[in-house]
Amino acid sequence: MALAGIAAGCSSGESGTASRDSAAVGRERAPEAVPGESAPRAGAPGESGAKPQRPADAEQGAPPAQAAPPVPVAVRDRQLSRKANLTVTAPDVLAAADRARSLAAAAGGYTGSERIGGNSAALEVIVPGDRLDATLTELSGLGEVKSREQTVEDVTEQVVDVDSRIASQQASVARVRGMLDRATSISELGSVEQELTSRESELESLQARKNALAGQVSTSTISLSLRAPGAPAQEPDDDGIAAGFADGWGAFLDFGGGLLRALAAVSPFLLLFGGPVAAFGWWLRRRRRGTAVPAAVASGD
Repeated sequence: MALAGIAAGCSSGESGTASRDSAAVGRERAPEAVPGESAPRAGAPGESGAKPQRPADAEQGAPPAQAAPPVPVAVRDRQLSRKANLTVTAPDVLAAADRARSLAAAAGGYTGSERIGGNSAALEVIVPGDRLDATLTELSGLGEVKSREQTVEDVTEQVVDVDSRIASQQASVARVRGMLDRATSISELGSVEQELTSRESELESLQARKNALAGQVSTSTISLSLRAPGAPAQEPDDDGIAAGFADGWGAFLDFGGGLLRALAAVSPFLLLFGGPVAAFGWWLRRRRRGTAVPAAVASGD
């Protein structure tokens, strides 16, 4: 009986220890509750495997709205140099040329080189760039338009390059001026001044180039050709070999004509003074010959 009681006590102690260990393990594995967090609800996304609802447009297959592409800045800021050629026949060429000058002045421009003949005229009309189209339309009203042509040159890259070089050159000039202030000897001062003069000259050249490009963009040139009805069209300039030969032949004829004119101009003086001078020279030669013959005879004796 005593042994049975001791065995029963040991069994009950071991079972109690096992139950306490199981309870401790259960407490360690149980997740800690976050304060203020409620238990997950059934059907919540991510908990029960349910997928989130899509918008109605996506379910109907409607394409998403696309934004309009922005206008490139480079297109808006292109630097363009525009020129035009216009040929017009007019009954009165001189009156049409006067009218062209008036139209150029009214547009805020002016006329450049001019070549006016009896039944034809050629003028360069320079107007602001934004007035090119309007001025072309007005000049076309001088008569019957035979040809009209416009050319556009994009000088944007040249402008950007010149601006960049100007900025670099300005920084270079500033550095050399700083070296000039720190010069400690006369030789060093002279060398730095020479370098500064060279860089300032290059900077002025770049600024002049920039101004020239700005002038090409801000103004437009119209080469206007006026001629009377029935007058032959002006021949285009030829830069080939035939043109060079023709120019050389023309120069030779001009030289020959000038030489003949010079001879004709001095011929009266040749007739007036040439005869006596020639007679005196002939007499002088005869006299020398006569003196030489007796001297030879005397030496022979």
